[in-house]
Parts: sequence; structure tokens; C-alpha cells
Amino acid sequence: MSAKKRRSRNGKALGVCVIVLAFIAVMAVQIYRIKQKDDNYAAKEQELMQQYEDETERAAELDELEEYMGSSEYIEDVAKSKLGLTYENEIIFKEGEGE
Repeated sequence: MSAKKRRSRNGKALGVCVIVLAFIAVMAVQIYRIKQKDDNYAAKEQELMQQYEDETERAAELDELEEYMGSSEYIEDVAKSKLGLTYENEIIFKEGEGE
């Protein structure tokens, strides 16, 4: 083989190597970016799951409150505290401010 053909083959091989290395570098950068996005999405998912659990607990508390507000115990408590009503044989003592 002549020296010109060897240089031509070596040049082509070098060109292919450069292209392959550039492709690998680009793919590495893309993989890194995707990994960062995946980490961000995982953190967001955890945050949303926590919010979901908090809202589920809050909904349960509201259901309990709604059930309590429909009971006669709630009506009695409101009548005693806000209206000052009592049963016929019941007396309520209030603390004086000056004592």
C-alpha cells in the first residue's frame, strides 16, 4: 500500500473515531439532563403525595366535624356557650373578673 492510501485510511478512521466520541459525549450530556429531570419529578411526586395525605386527613377531620355538628351534643354545646341556655335543674357558674 502506498503512503497516501494509509494516510487516507488513517484519516477516515480518525474521523469516524471523532464522530463516535462526539456522539458519546452528546449522549452522556442528554443522559445527565434526563437524570436531573427524573430526580426533580421524583421530588415533586413526593411533595404531591404528602399534600394528598394531608388533604385526605383534612377531609376525614371535616367529615367528623360534620357528623358532630349534626348531633344533639353539638346543639347543646352551642346553646350553653353562646345562648346561655341550660336544662331546668342545671346552674352555670361564671368566674368573676375581679376575683
